[in-house]
Amino acid sequence: MDEVDAPLDDSNTERFCKMVKEMSLNTQFLFVSHNKLTIEIAEQLIGVTMQEAGVSRIVEVDLQNIEKMESVG
Repeated sequence: MDEVDAPLDDSNTERFCKMVKEMSLNTQFLFVSHNKLTIEIAEQLIGVTMQEAGVSRIVEVDLQNIEKMESVG
């Protein structure tokens, strides 16, 4: 899904996130979002950055591993 949450206000974004969480028990979702509320429900983030002109770099963050590290440390 590509920025499906862009036109939503916070209340409807929360409803959308709840629906995605429930449906993700049986389905895997890949979505593009700039919305902090939506990003917070993700298990993994994948971003693309350009540190120098014309050279893209993929950045991955596994949020489940971060939560595990925070609980240990």
